[in-house]
Amino acid sequence: MTNQPAIAFLGLGVMGYPMAGHLHNAGHRVTVYNRTAAKAQGWSAEFGGPAAGTPAAAAVGADILLCCVGNDNDLREVMLGEHGAIRGLAPGSLVIDHTTASATLARELGQAFASRGIGFVDAPVSGGQAGAENGRLTIMCGASEADYARAEPLLQTYGVRVQRMGEVGSGQLTKMVNQICIAGLLQGLAEGLHFARGAGLDIDAVVEVISKGAAQSWQMENRHATMAEGRYDHGFAVDWMRKDLDIVLSEARANGSHLPVTALVDQFYGEVQGMGGGRWDTSSLMARLERLRGD
Repeated sequence: MTNQPAIAFLGLGVMGYPMAGHLHNAGHRVTVYNRTAAKAQGWSAEFGGPAAGTPAAAAVGADILLCCVGNDNDLREVMLGEHGAIRGLAPGSLVIDHTTASATLARELGQAFASRGIGFVDAPVSGGQAGAENGRLTIMCGASEADYARAEPLLQTYGVRVQRMGEVGSGQLTKMVNQICIAGLLQGLAEGLHFARGAGLDIDAVVEVISKGAAQSWQMENRHATMAEGRYDHGFAVDWMRKDLDIVLSEARANGSHLPVTALVDQFYGEVQGMGGGRWDTSSLMARLERLRGD
């Protein structure tokens, strides 16, 4: 373990907890921090690494610091706040941020760390909780070539596809493309299954046929059965998707992109939240359609 860089990991939610665990299991010395201290203590009890009381304390002595928190405000606080990681990191260290956040904040953080001689990689992920637990995430990175080269071997610990997309901010922009595509795809899948049910077709039989053709997708393969059953107590929460789509739509306004389908699906997710489905999986767009028909 002495040949491995010392690691700090901030944020132990459904994604961060297993990601930090993979790093520990790969032989790294990992110090963790979580806003809810009990979660960090639980991770320490399971994996044996120390828990710090503040982001700055976790950062002291770390060669590489990773972070996975909720939103821009959370990220700015743990990085730049009164007890933020920037106060504990030494020049020559590297920060890798897995939070899905705005490209604007990624660039702000990149500049703040660069002014102290610290590298920065914005590295949002796709693959959900299952991908984090199984070490099969897709990781899209924005960084200098040198910072990315340093980060890549570490990210391969839990990434099945890791790629540099450009300079700082490019990872977040690529994640926005990911969310745009998923939002439209899920609405189309929900409408297709809703139509199939209304037409009296066997949904499983329909999917068995069309999933072998041009309509095939990960969402169809992995979500059609639970959608047909009306089961949404799993997966990526609607609340999180709305947070992501707010970032997407803000960026689209700034760069002049027109995203009518994304904006409409965001409104539909607002209706799902109104149904009490804020913590339901994003495939719950089907529940909205079923309610409209009275099913």
